Amino acid sequence: MPVEPRRRHGSADAVVLGLAAMLGTGVFIVFAPAARSAGAWLPLAVLLAAAVAAASAFAEADLAAEDPGPGAGYRYGRELLAPWVGRVAGVAALLAGAAAAAAAGLVFANYVLPGHPRLVAVPLIVVVCALNVSGLRWTVRGAWVLVPSVFVVLVVVVLIGLTRHVPADWSVTGMAEGAAGDSVMPGGAPGAGALPLSAEDAVRAAYPVNLLGVLTAAGLVFFGFAGFGSAFQSGQPPSQPAVQLAVPLPRPPVVRPGERGARWALLVLLLLALVSYLVVAAALVHTLDIPRLAIETAPLAAAVGGSDTPAVGVLVRAGAAAATACALFRLLAGAGGTASAMSRHRDLPRRVGPLGARGVPWIAELVVAAGAVLVVMLSGPVMAVALAACAALVYFALVNLAALRLPSGTRRWPAWTSMLGAPLCLGLAVLLPRTQVLITAVVLVAGCLLSTALARRAARPAPADGVLPPGVGGGLRSSGAGGDGGLALAGSTGGVPAGEGGVAPDGGVSGLAPEGGTGGLAPDGTTGG
Repeated sequence: MPVEPRRRHGSADAVVLGLAAMLGTGVFIVFAPAARSAGAWLPLAVLLAAAVAAASAFAEADLAAEDPGPGAGYRYGRELLAPWVGRVAGVAALLAGAAAAAAAGLVFANYVLPGHPRLVAVPLIVVVCALNVSGLRWTVRGAWVLVPSVFVVLVVVVLIGLTRHVPADWSVTGMAEGAAGDSVMPGGAPGAGALPLSAEDAVRAAYPVNLLGVLTAAGLVFFGFAGFGSAFQSGQPPSQPAVQLAVPLPRPPVVRPGERGARWALLVLLLLALVSYLVVAAALVHTLDIPRLAIETAPLAAAVGGSDTPAVGVLVRAGAAAATACALFRLLAGAGGTASAMSRHRDLPRRVGPLGARGVPWIAELVVAAGAVLVVMLSGPVMAVALAACAALVYFALVNLAALRLPSGTRRWPAWTSMLGAPLCLGLAVLLPRTQVLITAVVLVAGCLLSTALARRAARPAPADGVLPPGVGGGLRSSGAGGDGGLALAGSTGGVPAGEGGVAPDGGVSGLAPEGGTGGLAPDGTTGG
């Protein structure tokens, strides 16, 4: 099937693609756990998260200038720092992608069918993965439809949130995993030996606010900003020629960082996302108050839940469902592209990377989807968000370090932004909930060790012309008289039959001559002896 020439998209398309990612999942969930940690200092946490995201976006833009696509931190970590650093970045990107996909599925479920999140999230991930594997891709046209729709939903939430106050409803059970609703009794009923407290005071006492809490909240909010990479990803997996792709709806190539207008496009993208998050946070705090916001699983729906028009609640839930479902397409495709790149560098099994009949690394995307389903089954939305944020912060810390190794003439952004971005990313990562930090550390160490072992195994020289590597097996023997057999290991029965040439590791024909012949072709194509 011939592939049509790809049209270059402009800066406006890059902004819209970035907004579609940055407003896809995070804006519908992160304010609840962030409010639990930061309290009234939630706007400060949003500003800090935006600053770290800006530094990381500048670094990734510099790295992706010559080779746009998913996994720029992995590729340049290998080339500019060390192979093992690239492997850690690759594993972090895969973990962040799988956890973020799980979070998107669970947030979708919380807005559509709150009582049964896993029964909704798992089928959603499976369906989206199947559509991805079939060749369906998220396009810039889809982003142009989605982003205005999401902005309409956010404007409705902000207008209602800033103009009315929802009375506290402490019959809400709250978040299932580690939320305030699990620690205090609704209605302020005291535990054994405790002084009577109102429910609001009990929530505040259970989650005291301090500086570390603000930093933890900033790490959680960073999850929402982390989609900025979609603004400068190409429309194909890295290192794959466009002519190989035959996809019904191909991934759109967008403007490459460093081209005219790209700097302004990135700044506009970050500014729009920051303003959106600040305004929505202010509206939620005003209408719900911090204690109520801290226990909500669908905070935007709760903010409009008491309105006189039920259609408003339906609009918000439908907008959240559409945004998170579309985010799944991007997340699975992006993580699949990183897995494919790691496979081509032999840091993952070779079977993971090849493109299928539809021009998609389908095995890689199936692996990522399986990881997302595992996270869904073992956690809830807030835990998935924290895990994705922790892994993403580690990944972007390495992106900032790799950007510092770029020659000064190739950088489009000041080096000091990466100098600040790397420690800030690591600092926010280690201050996230301890369980997610430990899980991230274990996965990164185990993944790096496994990836290193795979790479070393792939680097071993293969036997050439019947010569075994030192220390392997016994000697060579003929398996039968009269030339009926071939070369075989001592004690084995297989081999290359006489009279048939083999393929040398470098693509030439081996020098096994037919019985009684005068020689075959040597690996370099000359006549062998």
